Amino acid sequence: MIETQREADRCVVVGVCTMDITPKQAEEYLDELVFLIDTAGAVVEKRFMQNLKTTDKRTYVGSGKLEEIKEYVTAAELEWVVFDDELSPSQLRNIEREMQGVHVLDRTGLILNIFAQRARTAEAKTQVELAQYQYLLPRLTRMWSHLDRQRGGGGLTMRGTGETQLETDRRIVLTKIDLLKEKLKDIDKQKITQRSNRGQMVRVALVGYTNVGKSTLMNLISKSEVFAENKLFATLDTTVRKVVIDNMPFLLSDTVGFIRKLPHGLVESFKSTLDEVREADLLVHVVDISHGSFEQHIDVVTQTLKDIKADDKPILLLFNKTDAYTYTQKDEDDLTESTRENWTLEEMEEYCNEKYGAAVFFVSAKERSNYDQLKVLLYNWIKDIHAIRYPYNNFLY
Repeated sequence: MIETQREADRCVVVGVCTMDITPKQAEEYLDELVFLIDTAGAVVEKRFMQNLKTTDKRTYVGSGKLEEIKEYVTAAELEWVVFDDELSPSQLRNIEREMQGVHVLDRTGLILNIFAQRARTAEAKTQVELAQYQYLLPRLTRMWSHLDRQRGGGGLTMRGTGETQLETDRRIVLTKIDLLKEKLKDIDKQKITQRSNRGQMVRVALVGYTNVGKSTLMNLISKSEVFAENKLFATLDTTVRKVVIDNMPFLLSDTVGFIRKLPHGLVESFKSTLDEVREADLLVHVVDISHGSFEQHIDVVTQTLKDIKADDKPILLLFNKTDAYTYTQKDEDDLTESTRENWTLEEMEEYCNEKYGAAVFFVSAKERSNYDQLKVLLYNWIKDIHAIRYPYNNFLY
């Protein structure tokens, strides 16, 4: 029997601009949410933004804005409303009651769904399944009342746990969580053995915000074929390759990308994957310099590295995608002061050098620009680490 392609889910997205978030930042956050939804395979029909001092404890956006959203969704016959924050169980309950049958999804649920879609190995699938159950546990009353309507789907439907556990209860979910944790412990033991079998080679880990080009860079340096595409979370499983630059061998790993408001359950579940970062000798923090919010992305990654206790290592800040960098050129007779939107790539590079210090480099992995210089830089960093570890072998280098 030939399976016909499902129609993509249609939705609206909802964000809040508070005292702590500027309107520009709020719009950028919604841009990212739309990109996440596109990655999930759904379509955004409209954006809603609400200005509040703080988010509404009952309905996130307030009753008036929620009624406006409901009227639009009903008239457009849409199936989903997606919120750009993790909603509390009570907020989810209240919003669904008001929306009367329309599916409500928050940012955390969306990211978990994308991870479930993209998990390929047994390890990644187990990690995602555990994070899903931990997310669903406090929402059991809400979830079981409507999951029977989520069969099929075209992008936003929660994959995995919901469709196969409609009759479960809290006790069974807790038991499942315990079993998955034990399974991950066994996987972690295997990973430790694998890492110990690699000997004492210098380890380099690529880290960074999602979709900054880590996998493309991995392919370039290691001459391998790691999956890479212009989607968020294209890579979930850590890939490790042996690389030799001149006469210097080292191990290079490509890790899962970080993101703003990365669900805590995912960080915990992906412990064995993130151990590649913790045990690395050198971190190459890849940044998309063409993205308007790259500084916020740097802050997110830096904080995540602190959260997983991996911020005490040498870090090379590698600004990628110089080929995609664009700016607005000022007219010669425009005497107003230049803004960042008017900076040339050279001016932006000068700014980054001044702000972030000496350990900064600029490349385009796609165009291979500055790649030879990058190899020399990596060689020198790795040689210095190797010299400290094996001082008696210095004469070889």
